[in-house]
Amino acid sequence: MIIEGASDAAIADWLEQALVRLWARREDESDWDIGIAVPGGSTPFPIIEQLMARHTGFDPDFDFSRLFVYPTDDRIVPETHEASNTGKIRALFEPKGAGIRPLADLETVPELDLVWLGMGDDGHIASLFPNTDPQVDDPQAVRVLTPDPLPPHAPFDRITLTLPSLLNTRELLFVIRGDDKRAVFNAAMRGEHDLPIARLLGAARARGIPVTVFV
Repeated sequence: MIIEGASDAAIADWLEQALVRLWARREDESDWDIGIAVPGGSTPFPIIEQLMARHTGFDPDFDFSRLFVYPTDDRIVPETHEASNTGKIRALFEPKGAGIRPLADLETVPELDLVWLGMGDDGHIASLFPNTDPQVDDPQAVRVLTPDPLPPHAPFDRITLTLPSLLNTRELLFVIRGDDKRAVFNAAMRGEHDLPIARLLGAARARGIPVTVFV
């Protein structure tokens, strides 16, 4: 599903509804958690800030202590560094009681309920840049990688979920901003190139994973 012209507030609404839907589906189970993965960068954090400000709007029985949040990727820097995705995610979610799962602590990644991704102009997702040649059958759940070229605004090695981890989810969410990115994404949906985004979308389609795209 592609949703045109969505504001940050509209995307926050969608995320709130998604979390409440997950809670309602699982609330009768005796032992469960909700697991989501969220991206870093300039686009997601204002949306997450709006989402967290709506805590009182959630189902009154929603238990944030049963929500576990994974970064899709991060720069290899201390959490206190301004470039740390994990540090920003922790600052937004942890005060509500959610658990944070830094990628450096993980050897395996469970099935997630929602994976939210952005995309770069070069078709990269998470920190799976074209030069890293990501594979849908990667045996590792998490990898340490070096983008080439290193983005000048964040010249750091990366740690990232691999394609199998990103695809081990009940649904995928994308927020794509800008005409150039939209063109790359649309071409990936049509199978016109083999960039990381195309590999992910092709595998998601083959597996029947629902994809929602805000543009």
